Amino acid sequence: MKKFGLTLVAALAFSASVLANGVNDSTTVAKWDGSINKAKLSKYLKLSVTQKDEVADICDYFQEQMKTANRSTKNADQKVRNAVYGNLKLMKETLDEKQYAKYVRLMALTLNNKGINVEK
Repeated sequence: MKKFGLTLVAALAFSASVLANGVNDSTTVAKWDGSINKAKLSKYLKLSVTQKDEVADICDYFQEQMKTANRSTKNADQKVRNAVYGNLKLMKETLDEKQYAKYVRLMALTLNNKGINVEK
């Protein structure tokens, strides 16, 4: 459990430190709609049959939340943050520790690549 916690902290710290250098200029970053390739994610995380269905539902919900956040004119950053952390919470309930650690690293990398900063 301690190793898992350290992995989570490291992933979030890495994404925060990379994004803190000013690359996250909202005028140059295309908005991400939250789409996730569920087949590749399922294969990467080695999901069970029941997990595949739950993860697919979570991914669909996350995509809806990200689209809503991107359309928002007020508090868009807060809505993106809520969507990301809500997604992580739902995934934590569905995945085992090893799968979740891999997912957090993947999400941190994806957010970094998309230029999204969820740290406040």
